[in-house]
Amino acid sequence: MEFVSGYRDEFLDFVTLLLGWFRKFVAERGAVGTSPEGCWWQLEGQIRRLPQDRALWVLHVLPNRSVGISLGQGAEPGPAPGLGAARLLGDEPPLHLRDLSPYVSFVSLEEGGEEGAGTEKVETEADGEPAPTSRESPREANPPREADEAQQEAGGGEVGCQEDRAEDEPGPERRKGQRSEAAPLHLSCLLLVTDEHGTILGIDLLMDGGQGSAGRGSWTQNLAPRAYALLCHSMACPMGSGDPRKPRKLAVGDAQLHRELENLVPRLKVKLAKTPMRTWGPRPGFTFASLRARTCHVCHRHSFEVKLTPCPQCGAVLYCGEACLQADWKRCPDDASHRFWCPRLAAFMQRAGELATLPFTYTAEVTSETFNKEAFLASRGLTRGYWTQLSMLIPGPGTPGHPRGSTPSLSVLLNGDPYQLLQGDGPALMPPVPPDPPRGLFGSWQDYYTWRGLSLDSPMAVLLTYPLTVYHVITHLVPQSFPELNILNKQSLKIHVVEAGKEFDLIMVFWELLVLLPHVALELQFVGDSLPPESDQQNFTLQRDDLEVSVRPGSGVSARLSSGTKEKGGRRDLQIKVSARPYHLLQGPKPDLVIGFNSGFGLKDTWLSSLPRLQSLRVPAFFTESSEYGCVMDDQTMAVATGGGTSPPQPNPFRSPFRLRAADNCMPWYCNAFIFHLVYKPPPGSWARPAPGPAPRAAPPTAPSAPARRRRGEKKPGRGARRRR
Repeated sequence: MEFVSGYRDEFLDFVTLLLGWFRKFVAERGAVGTSPEGCWWQLEGQIRRLPQDRALWVLHVLPNRSVGISLGQGAEPGPAPGLGAARLLGDEPPLHLRDLSPYVSFVSLEEGGEEGAGTEKVETEADGEPAPTSRESPREANPPREADEAQQEAGGGEVGCQEDRAEDEPGPERRKGQRSEAAPLHLSCLLLVTDEHGTILGIDLLMDGGQGSAGRGSWTQNLAPRAYALLCHSMACPMGSGDPRKPRKLAVGDAQLHRELENLVPRLKVKLAKTPMRTWGPRPGFTFASLRARTCHVCHRHSFEVKLTPCPQCGAVLYCGEACLQADWKRCPDDASHRFWCPRLAAFMQRAGELATLPFTYTAEVTSETFNKEAFLASRGLTRGYWTQLSMLIPGPGTPGHPRGSTPSLSVLLNGDPYQLLQGDGPALMPPVPPDPPRGLFGSWQDYYTWRGLSLDSPMAVLLTYPLTVYHVITHLVPQSFPELNILNKQSLKIHVVEAGKEFDLIMVFWELLVLLPHVALELQFVGDSLPPESDQQNFTLQRDDLEVSVRPGSGVSARLSSGTKEKGGRRDLQIKVSARPYHLLQGPKPDLVIGFNSGFGLKDTWLSSLPRLQSLRVPAFFTESSEYGCVMDDQTMAVATGGGTSPPQPNPFRSPFRLRAADNCMPWYCNAFIFHLVYKPPPGSWARPAPGPAPRAAPPTAPSAPARRRRGEKKPGRGARRRR
């Protein structure tokens, strides 16, 4: 598949951007020890003429003493040694963080390692929340009166624990006790330039050798020239979105570095804050912005390197110039060229307005091409529970959650009240369950929100898109496409969720099916080789009793499900089963329905075996995609794997309202945006089942025909019988 915007981990795109900008910065910076007077005087004149940014800029100095980087086989040292830059920036980039496991891992440089690789001890207060920490510069402790001005304007100073880990961990989960043969590399310090809103503008990595050089003295030399070079490059070539610009004021997070830059920064006609910042705590609204530079579809160069323009005909694909456009236009084979796809992509772009038609009060913000998801979540206090699964930031020490890059086990996912997992730090988002079951069937978010008592300002649709899509398939699509199944009258349903991914991380949201379908006993079986192996063959039961939902280990699932009877007190159960294996290796009874979310058939080889397995079962199988382009690619993969196809995709009324930001194109991408079902190839020697449609018209009634005249010599029928009677 050529576009992977809706399928690749957002954090990997973020790391790719960091490494791409850093490699360009290193190439243009020159020697590390070069004096700024001799290396940057030409650039200074250009920066002085740049327009002024009204936002305050901050130069963060983030030391690291405990985490080392261990190179695996296949890692290629470069400007950012050990970070797998070549792997991330290649023609076939990885889709998930776990794909980087052979290339890079993180190890602890602390002796003993009781806390695990790269973890920290954080003191907690009585209420269980992390106590505020102060990471002042070891060089010089600032007086209490310092940093008041800079602290107020920058929102409190340095980046908190989440942001620190988001930058220091561009790779898979850290493995306790794992070390390569060579000594681990030490990222001794991270220089980071951001604005007061959290947009990253530049980054510099100060690498040391191994464990023995974890002290600060190894990176204090020539820190001012490197920081000044970073500031100049961040102004002339900002990493985040926007044109080159300079700040109206700059704050520095290190006392000695602040003194060394006092005579350098004014040369750029930039005002330096009077005092350095001395605390770490950012203001509540501070977060790393989701807005990032885009890339050319062909050469993958970012917008801070070249100017990107969309295709003049379809407006869907971004190119850096005529050369890349022509190369993509004439690509071989022909069905992979932009010449072949351009008319189709133009039609896909025309669906942007339809996909953005949603009833929510925040629709204009979340469906915009410049949607800042991180700022939206932070401004509404959606920073805990299941909302952390939508954020790019990594939870810090003491924060409930699981490490980025690994799939959580069921014990973690099922830990907590479903209502609490859906709440944020602000007001309650999910009202209690209505006492009466729904009357009629819901066909839109508007109808569901009205019955559920939700305000149209609530962002719950982002999480509930998965159970509501299942509900839509059961109540609308299956009766339309497979009326012979009579699915609305069934008392029990077995549903397979194939190649489960993000929906498994949000497994507790499926309890909403108990509210929407109180008359049906449901079993959801999550299947996929990306599920955690320790959860394989585990069974759990979600029980809804009045207004409460409880979780317990499952037992006797098949027996209760086959009976379809209600539990005592009118309670229904939702059975959850997990099979951590490809679908074609699954053994068990035939399901009533198969569902897959944002499948991407062309991105995983196991689909070439799973689709024939579904062909042999011939069960109704519905799948969602994040774009109409993905639906076309799935149809092609289905034809190659089985000889069948897919039904015409239709917009999902219960799609997620959050628009997914694409790096190399402008197409509208939404989670669960479109939905279709598999059309199986008819078995040999049989006729294909006619497509669903209206019943054939009955023939008009005709008058009864006159009885035929009896020939001579024929007996009247029934004469002998009358004589015998």
